[in-house]
Amino acid sequence: MRKITGLALCAALLATASIGPLMAQGVAEGDWPLYARDHAGQRYSPMTDINRDTVGQLERAWTMQLRPEGGAAILAGTVPVVIEGVMYLPLGNSVVALEADSGREIWRHQIAQGTARRHVAWWPGDGELGPRLFYNPGNSIVALDSRTGAIDRSFADNGVLTWDGASYPYPPSIFRDTLVIGAWTPEVSVAGPEGDGDSRAFDARTGAFKWRFNTIPHAGEPGNETWPEDGWQGRPGANMWIWYTTADVETGMLYMTLGSPGPNYWGGDRAGDNLYANSLVAVDIETGEYRWHFQAIHHELWDWDLPAPPVLVDVTQDGATVPALSLTGKNGLMYILNRQTGEPIHGVNEMLVARGDVPGEWYSPTQPFPVKPEPLNRMTWTPDDVVTEDDTNAAHVAACHALLDSYGGLFFNAGPFTPFFLHKEGDPPRASINMPHNGGSVWGGSSADPTTGMVYINITEGGSIGWIEERDPDGNYGSGTDGSVQPYDRGSLTGPGAYSGFLASFTGDDGRRVTLPCIRPPWGRMIAVDASTGEIAWATRLGTSPQLEEGKRDTGANNSAGGSMVTAGGLVFIGATSDGIFRAFDADNGEVVWEDQLDYTTNTIPMTYRGADGRQYIAALATGNTAMGSPRNESGAPANQESLIVWALPQ
Repeated sequence: MRKITGLALCAALLATASIGPLMAQGVAEGDWPLYARDHAGQRYSPMTDINRDTVGQLERAWTMQLRPEGGAAILAGTVPVVIEGVMYLPLGNSVVALEADSGREIWRHQIAQGTARRHVAWWPGDGELGPRLFYNPGNSIVALDSRTGAIDRSFADNGVLTWDGASYPYPPSIFRDTLVIGAWTPEVSVAGPEGDGDSRAFDARTGAFKWRFNTIPHAGEPGNETWPEDGWQGRPGANMWIWYTTADVETGMLYMTLGSPGPNYWGGDRAGDNLYANSLVAVDIETGEYRWHFQAIHHELWDWDLPAPPVLVDVTQDGATVPALSLTGKNGLMYILNRQTGEPIHGVNEMLVARGDVPGEWYSPTQPFPVKPEPLNRMTWTPDDVVTEDDTNAAHVAACHALLDSYGGLFFNAGPFTPFFLHKEGDPPRASINMPHNGGSVWGGSSADPTTGMVYINITEGGSIGWIEERDPDGNYGSGTDGSVQPYDRGSLTGPGAYSGFLASFTGDDGRRVTLPCIRPPWGRMIAVDASTGEIAWATRLGTSPQLEEGKRDTGANNSAGGSMVTAGGLVFIGATSDGIFRAFDADNGEVVWEDQLDYTTNTIPMTYRGADGRQYIAALATGNTAMGSPRNESGAPANQESLIVWALPQ
């Protein structure tokens, strides 16, 4: 294993300095040192060995079986990091270092208690201290010597950092010498003893506390006026729950995407816009000082938080280069903003939206809509949008109409941000359908090509159906809501008006139960947006439904648990889809140019690197649910268990 030194890092910086800050971000050409490769979150690799002409020759170079016992997919969302030909990977009960060109184990750090997942954070050292890896076994940050896997006991308290306040189960994001963490707080009505959603930062060298940002402004702070008096205190949610974020290291600006305030679906005790919930907030990396914010949803009532960090990309306006970023979320809209000021590049209009009738609720009269790009998801619904037999089959259509009939044969829809109405026991059904259903773009977010200004994003289509009802103390309103004291909530998951997606189950030709959306396809798409113009360059279906007969399978599919990467070879790679197919698209036109059927869904983002042997590799973890249409053994189980799969061109 080659020793990683401060000199090596300087060499990497010098080697990439000539191609601009957003094309380099201090990353050597063949490395993937961060979750999204660089601080800009572009997931862009400048390597070109694997390109449009050669991608068809890809073959599996090596695989690593991760958890042969199967079970819950605790490694979903996990991405390896690779530095100078060495891969570092959390495996739940351990962290390992592998030769990235062969998978041979170099060292293994066994975790005594807790679970490491998502990724390990790599810090290159500072010239005096050597390079470190950081992982989180549950609610602490542990430092490892990246060369040996031993705990680096010079960090924090004998190698382990703990903090006061809300828990956070993921590794930190690293910017320069600063470790940044979010908070894991339930979006319910009652915060626990450590219920704040504040973000915190620590020194990567010593573990010393650096700053804390109040994601719900305290009295006297800007934004506090968007809450009722004392309504901000003890409020859960409004937190950065995602396990990675992005920054502009040239300007020292960190970008935090914050989720919804508690409780979800009812906000009668939090009248107002509720800053900084559902907002992108820019702060100073070193001090946590507020720079600017952009709120994507005022007074959120749909569980449409902002999970994915923004991707940074420069745009061209009137011949000049403008520093920008692209922000997406579950509402299916993309906001392209000046990343230094937060001002929209292509305009944003506050537009009137419908209001509901829940007693005591406060409804924002308007919501922000970008002028460009156009919505990525379908935003409206009519009865003509129900699937037909030409789309799927008679059994599916019958199941969808039976579901619709159980709600009185009609849903209410007023376009984007349709409210849910009050339903009292004994009243006839009056359900709303809101588009999209809990996931236009989720944590997978976007990738971007800094040479073209193109942003690539995968979206899932669907609709949320349901109503608001008086809360039944014995009702089931979803995980994390037990003990809530709010008077109203979404329809009980066990009641006749259960809040759910508009999808239905039926028995397929092979005798298995199948669940598919009830809106007409496509159900998943891959989209390319030109950030400079705000126009959609191309959009194509992403995913298939192998349960359907030949000729009807090109439906698009649920892909809400993964994202893409893009390479200088002109390719966009993505798994994510429920059919378990790993694909490469032509970045210029959206044509599928290569694919490989996996046994498990890749509920993560892929990555690429150069091995010590000089070859370019593509890697992804197949760790999600059993892929639809994947190979089976004689017992009907998947042929393999969860695995890391690595592809390369033939030698």
